Amino acid sequence: MAASLGGLGLLQGRVRLAAAAAASSPLNRPGPRGLVRGGAACSPTGKGYSSEAKGEEELRVRYLDEENQGIVVLGLNRSRAKNALNKNLIKMMSKAVDALKSDKKVRTVIFRSEVPGIFCAGADLQERAKMHSSEVSSFVSKARATINEMANLPVPTIAAIDGTALGGGLELALACDIRVAASSAKMGLVETKLAIIPGAGGTQRLPRMIGVSLAKELIFSARIVDGEEAKSIGLISHVVEQNESGDAAYRRALALAQEFLPQGPLAIRVAKLAINQGMEVDLVTGLAIEEACYAQTIPTKDRIEGLLAFKEKRPPRYKGE
Repeated sequence: MAASLGGLGLLQGRVRLAAAAAASSPLNRPGPRGLVRGGAACSPTGKGYSSEAKGEEELRVRYLDEENQGIVVLGLNRSRAKNALNKNLIKMMSKAVDALKSDKKVRTVIFRSEVPGIFCAGADLQERAKMHSSEVSSFVSKARATINEMANLPVPTIAAIDGTALGGGLELALACDIRVAASSAKMGLVETKLAIIPGAGGTQRLPRMIGVSLAKELIFSARIVDGEEAKSIGLISHVVEQNESGDAAYRRALALAQEFLPQGPLAIRVAKLAINQGMEVDLVTGLAIEEACYAQTIPTKDRIEGLLAFKEKRPPRYKGE
C-alpha cells in the first residue's frame, strides 16, 4: 500500500531527481520543450466520495455499475443553450472533477452530451455580453483552470463527440486523453470570428496534437471540420457513423473504457502520468521519469497478483493496491 497511498511526495521527489540527473547527463541534449516543471503527483489513489447523481442539473454525473463499474460519465445538459459554458456549468464541472480526482474507485471518465446533436457550443455568449471586461478575464481564467483540472485527472478520460463541438467545447475535448466522434459531428476553434483567441488551452493543445502549421491554419481561419476530416488530421482517435439514437460516439467511448477495466488500475494511472510528464520534456529526461514511475509499480500487490494470475492461467483480480 505504500506505493498507492503514501507514494505522492516520494515520487514527486524521485521525478525531480530523475529529471535533474538526466539533465546533467552528458548524453542529454536540451529538447524543444525544456525540462520538467514542478513534479506532478504519481500517487494514483485517494479518498472516496458520494456517487449520488442529480439528473435535473446542467451537468449529470453517472456512476455506472455491474460490468461497467468504475466508469463515470459526465453529461453536459444545458439543452436550452446548446451546452454553452456559463459560470454555473464551469463551477459544476470543477466540483465534479475535484471529487473524481480523489476517488481511487474511478477507473475511466467519459465526457459526453445529454443533448442530441450538440456536444458543446463553447462559451455562453449571452452571458458573456453582460460581463464587464474584468469579469470576462476572470471567467476565462476559471474555465482554463477547470479544463486543466480535467486534463490532469489521474485516470483515462474520453470525449464522446456526438454533435457540434466549437470553441471552448472543442477545448474541453482536447483536454481528454482520447476523442471519439461521429462522422457527422462538427468541430472547430472559431474564436477568431469573434476577434478573440482560444483561451482554455486551444492554442497549446491543438498544435501538440496535429502539428503547429495545421493548427495555425485552423485557428486563423476558424475552420470547422467534420468527424472524417478530424480523424484524418489526428484531431480524434476514432470516427463512427452516427446511429438512430444519436449516441454512436458515446457507445464507442464506452467500449474503449471497457477495454481499460481489466487492466491494473494503479498501472494505468502511473502510465498516464509518465506519458503526460514525458511529453513535456526531452527524451532522456522522459526516460528518467518513466524509470521513476515504473519503480512505483514494483512493490504493489497488483503486480504480484498479475504474476500469480499468469502462472495460474486465470484472469487477474486487481484491487488497486
